[in-house]
Amino acid sequence: MGKATGFMDYKRQDKEAQDPQKRISHFQEFHTPLSREEQERQGARCMSCGVPFCQAGQMIMGMASGCPLHNLVPEWNDLIYHGNWEEAYYRLKKTNNFPEFTARVCPALCEAACTCSLHGDAVTTKANEYGIIENAYEKGYAAAKPVKVRTGKKAAVVGSGPSGLAAADVLNRRGHLVTVFEREDKPGGLLRYGIPNMKLEKQIIDRKISIMEEEGITFVTGCNVGKDRKASSLLKEFDCVILCCGASNPRDIKVPGREAEGIYFAVDFLKSTTKALWQHQMELKEGSFISAKGKHVMVIGGGDTGNDCVGTAIRHGAKSVLQVEMMPELPKKRAENNPWPEWPKVLKTDYGQEEAKAVFGRDPRVYETTVKEFIKDKNGRICKAVLVKLTPKKDEKTGRMIMAEEAGSEYTVQTDLVLIAAGFLGSEAYVTKAFGVGVNERSNVATEEGGYMTSVKRVFTAGDMHRGQSLVVWAIREGREAAREVDMSLMGYTNLNSYCEQ
Repeated sequence: MGKATGFMDYKRQDKEAQDPQKRISHFQEFHTPLSREEQERQGARCMSCGVPFCQAGQMIMGMASGCPLHNLVPEWNDLIYHGNWEEAYYRLKKTNNFPEFTARVCPALCEAACTCSLHGDAVTTKANEYGIIENAYEKGYAAAKPVKVRTGKKAAVVGSGPSGLAAADVLNRRGHLVTVFEREDKPGGLLRYGIPNMKLEKQIIDRKISIMEEEGITFVTGCNVGKDRKASSLLKEFDCVILCCGASNPRDIKVPGREAEGIYFAVDFLKSTTKALWQHQMELKEGSFISAKGKHVMVIGGGDTGNDCVGTAIRHGAKSVLQVEMMPELPKKRAENNPWPEWPKVLKTDYGQEEAKAVFGRDPRVYETTVKEFIKDKNGRICKAVLVKLTPKKDEKTGRMIMAEEAGSEYTVQTDLVLIAAGFLGSEAYVTKAFGVGVNERSNVATEEGGYMTSVKRVFTAGDMHRGQSLVVWAIREGREAAREVDMSLMGYTNLNSYCEQ
């Protein structure tokens, strides 16, 4: 701990966001990084706690407290305070394969569990992580380091999202020959087409993929395993296969009128925008994407994906945006039954909602509400939706609290475009059937508790396909841990410890 009074001497200074009215005119990242000097002062705020919950990643009351990757947060905060940015990078990379991704898209579980946040403002750990990794690229520390010794073992990774990339990276550094199969035209999975460009610019993914290729990983894109290529051929060619295909089944809204034109799943809407941007040099060409321009947009779902739809629709030039959320509005401050270091169950106003306020003068969210019916015009397009209020009620059969319709509370809203962001229901059946792996009641690929081997010999799984829809940081952890189990299977021993350090 370099400066014992740092948390008292310096106030929290985070990366500054561009004004909402300005940033909605483009699809680039919109936060200004801190200066090197300010970043070092922020590192000094770290208290180097006796029990650093920021790196614990433990489950408390069903939710993670601290970083699931067990990032060595106090160590690299102290190192940047002392100006030792190179060593800070090496400490960061010991536990996180992709800080360039998490520093942009992670909700910062570390900061929510920071001891400074108990009676004040958390350390800017996410911004510090960003500073460390971007400095490493600038100075060359993050350059490719090709593997010198190979084991002769071959591993196939199906899916190039964060879990697949993490598994591939660890196995490659261990010395195995790794091939990653991706059904889309470019690697990245969720990172590429599930997260908008203004949160994660896609050249950041390309930068890392190029390094992984230089280090010896092979990427095969446009190959849909289970359709374009048989599972049996992979098992014949490779010593093992890791399924990292994500939780790709979007949850639908099954109400009358669902067949109307103009209703899309959120992932299809976001993907169409990202593809159009990169096909036309960061300009949206009319007719090349699902457009919200001049439309009354309704987003169903109050999570991160719903917020991304709000921000994207506003950048398209939507006439209005309404975001429908089934659950009650969360409190602005922690409730007494939600103490630190639990994950704070409080209201979060994200960038999309901020932009909606700036453009339309109000928060787009309506709570305790759901869709009861979609109404079509004479051409079969969506034109209106019937909404109904919900109220918390105990289910007499199960004893659980449910959101029940409130009699007589229906009302109609105008909408030209509906985006369903209601979450995902597990892995896609054609992949699991192709490999013959077992699934659980949630359609996730089944494994033994704490393990990653499936019911089929030499086939492993990791990420959302294994645990269900979750965060990028959890996907990276699962990919790392699965790689360790694969290494043990291939070699009969492993020199990767439980955190997959080498």
